[in-house]
Amino acid sequence: MNRALIAKADGLLSRERGTVYKEPGGKITACLVYPNSYFVGMSNLGFQGIYGLLNGYADVVCERAFLPEPQDLEKHLKTGTPIFSLESKRPLNDFDILAFSISFENDYPSVLRMLDLGGVPRLPFQRGRFHPLVIAGGACCFFNPEPFAQFFDLLFLGESEDSLAEFLNVYRGAAGRADLKEKAAWIEGVYAPEFYEVQYDDEGMIAGRRALRDVPVTLKRRVYRDVSRSPVRTSIVTDGTEFSNMYLAEVMRGCPWSCRFCVVSRIYHPPRKKDPAALKSDIDRARQFKARVGLVGPSLSDYPHLREILSIDDVSFSITSLRATPESGDIIEFLKGRRSVSIAPEAGTERMRMIINKQVTEQDILETASRLFNAGIGTLRLYFMVGLPFEEPEDTEGIVRLVMRVKDLSATGSVVASVSTFVPKPFTPFQWHPMEAVSSARGKVRHIKKALRDVRGVKVLHDLPKYAGMQGLFSRGDRRVGKVLVEMTETDDWAKASVRAGVDPDFYILRPRSFDETLPWDFIDIGIPKERLWQDYLKALELSKRDRDA
Repeated sequence: MNRALIAKADGLLSRERGTVYKEPGGKITACLVYPNSYFVGMSNLGFQGIYGLLNGYADVVCERAFLPEPQDLEKHLKTGTPIFSLESKRPLNDFDILAFSISFENDYPSVLRMLDLGGVPRLPFQRGRFHPLVIAGGACCFFNPEPFAQFFDLLFLGESEDSLAEFLNVYRGAAGRADLKEKAAWIEGVYAPEFYEVQYDDEGMIAGRRALRDVPVTLKRRVYRDVSRSPVRTSIVTDGTEFSNMYLAEVMRGCPWSCRFCVVSRIYHPPRKKDPAALKSDIDRARQFKARVGLVGPSLSDYPHLREILSIDDVSFSITSLRATPESGDIIEFLKGRRSVSIAPEAGTERMRMIINKQVTEQDILETASRLFNAGIGTLRLYFMVGLPFEEPEDTEGIVRLVMRVKDLSATGSVVASVSTFVPKPFTPFQWHPMEAVSSARGKVRHIKKALRDVRGVKVLHDLPKYAGMQGLFSRGDRRVGKVLVEMTETDDWAKASVRAGVDPDFYILRPRSFDETLPWDFIDIGIPKERLWQDYLKALELSKRDRDA
């Protein structure tokens, strides 16, 4: 074990408050693994919540491991030091269970790298009785786990407050690994990928899917109905995260607005709001950490008790984003003195916002921006996407125009326009729509940057469209895309890895889908009929035609 790596881990631990240390003797040992950096993983409320949930069981010891920083990864490789847990410094292969938390498509390649560096075989059939059981949860498991499914023993589809408890009950009484997986496969929301086979036709499309064992053919996404009772909460406060020394408190789960591009409103359907008494209990716990409170929810202005919560004395609250609606007015007075606040217009024209069902007008955006500037907010961050379905050149110009109109509202305030490339997500009405070609998206981003380059007080940030292409491949891929992940253990270039794997990215990214096509994620029942999503897609198509005809 490399001393420098151990010292760095100890340095991270020394800055934490709330870390759990347990003696492992006679207990189920689990390592919660985040396939990205400590900084990113510890900023994730779900990851923190599962850490606390598992350590809440008397017979479970849960520790944490993260993807090493690039310079530390080199030390691991040079010294032969395996990836180890923060708390006890044990290598990954020394645990009973490895539980990955997978929240972003860009993290998929890191899963295999961490297994390799942890001394854990990649595939379930390669693991013996002395290897860890490898499981995963997180948002990406909710909507399409197929690209990485073959590497896991079990996957948790949906919110895991209840299903984890049921899984542990099965684990305690199972007669070996095979017995465990067969019994766990009948827990609602638990998926054993090796028990299913996918067939493809001559054109490469999914021809069928069958169960190889006596297990459910369709799997239901698990929903935790009463978020006021959820044990998921911040476990550790540290300055080593994006939310430095902040206690994150969940206000609501799911979103009522159903924007057509957004997967959150579908995979966390139905929207649920935390009872104010439960939220106040979270805030009382935050006081024990002497931390600021970051309120977490996709649409905080829709929480009916928000003003009551924000009026609590002796608590410093953090709200980083607002929905540009009149209801946000009640929040703005509590944001005075903040350095920056974010608004997400998503599109630059009324036409495009109607197509994506954003349900905010340009007047809403300008009025909200004006009130924020008047409240002393120094910087407004505006989030946009290019490459949206049915986008026209004037929609790209609309982004430039809207940014300039917002900047004109304040002589001293600044605007940061953050531009990303649209990626169609499973279980949204746009799941049938192709992505825009990388070259075209890159051209639109370049045009926006050039048009705003000399505007004082305006800065443009953007993602790289080529990485959006990788995200599209992993978001829309089937099991065959797992071969790309294998090749990416040797290269960071996903396009080259696709060639080596014999996978055509355009088949997944640029090809439109028909309603009759079997999609890789169709075996998951999220509680929203596929027909309803298709009708919503047709509505967007009709809106685009109506505007063009007019």
